[in-house]
Amino acid sequence: MSETLNRYLARTLAAAEAAGRRRSRRLVEPLVSEAGRIIVDGRPCTAFCSNDYLGLASDARLVEALALAARQYGVGSGASHLVSGHSPEHEALEQALAEFVGREKSIVFSTGYMANLGIACALLGRGDLVVEDRLNHASLIDAGLASGARFARYAHADPDAAEAKLMHYRSRHRVLLTDGVFSMDGDQAPLAALADVCRRRDAWLVVDDAHGFGVLGATGRGTSEACGIAAEDLPVLMATLGKSLGVFGAFVAGPAALIDVLVQRARTYLYTTALPPALARAARTALEIVQAEPWRRSHLASLVRRFRSRAAALGLPLLPSETPIQPIVLGSERCALAASTHLLETGFLVPAIRPPTVPAGASRLRVTLSAIHQVEDVDRLLDALAEWLALWSAASR
Repeated sequence: MSETLNRYLARTLAAAEAAGRRRSRRLVEPLVSEAGRIIVDGRPCTAFCSNDYLGLASDARLVEALALAARQYGVGSGASHLVSGHSPEHEALEQALAEFVGREKSIVFSTGYMANLGIACALLGRGDLVVEDRLNHASLIDAGLASGARFARYAHADPDAAEAKLMHYRSRHRVLLTDGVFSMDGDQAPLAALADVCRRRDAWLVVDDAHGFGVLGATGRGTSEACGIAAEDLPVLMATLGKSLGVFGAFVAGPAALIDVLVQRARTYLYTTALPPALARAARTALEIVQAEPWRRSHLASLVRRFRSRAAALGLPLLPSETPIQPIVLGSERCALAASTHLLETGFLVPAIRPPTVPAGASRLRVTLSAIHQVEDVDRLLDALAEWLALWSAASR
């Protein structure tokens, strides 16, 4: 390795360390005998950081579906979808997803990141315009930048600001990209108002509903169902399979012509190995459970209400989120790290979220709730947070 590269790497790591922003990975494994419990670096903990919102990732029915399909199809798909990797399991999953979200067709991608890149680069190019919410997920930001279109960002969850951006720039095609639920703040995009803006300004609305799909709406169909958005007002819907469904992968749903264009032009679909068929089978099983067991959503919603009520009584600085994502904004990296460390020592995994993932001065604990949690788990977490708050206040005097 060259000396120049060595110096650059050392400087980069030293700067991250000095700013309290150096990240490290933890070894995490499930505690099989206790649902919702994990072992973190050898320490038993309850995790309040997973996006497994409905508690399906370890469901025995998904495990069995995966194992059965692996025995039938093998472990890997072996090729891209357009070579020899598109199996009956992929086809069945795509049909089931399209039916569930009320769209003509859907297409399965290997990850949500790849799905967003595929959408933007297939639909946009030079001479076009893409406008995005300032707090969009990194995959949406990168997708917009990679598309080659003129790129603009509007103030968070502000339809008037979005409309101003659409009006300001002349372009061939206009696309508005937004998260349905914002992953670090937990709030929902004003989809009804954004759909009105897109209708007035002849723009295409694209929604990444990774954190709303399976959770929000009367039947779990996501943020658009919760907001009452018709399918024709949301032509491009993306969601992931690794959060509420507890598996892996992502999909895009919309008109049949849209899906056909993605098959022709989405490079992140064309030039990568297809999702293993066994995972597709497991995802379809998870989708069936989501529809058959609405108690998961209602239990999760009750946990969210309980957490918010008790956290507010403790004076914890919550953001206005009604979703399973419940950020506690603490400000400095040092404060967030101290809170996370205290929680780990008392048996809870709640990582500190720091810049650049969130803005400077907005470091936080990102608490995520799951249907696998019990009321007692939430109460114990809040007791630990109250204990930390008292210790931190005393030390800061």
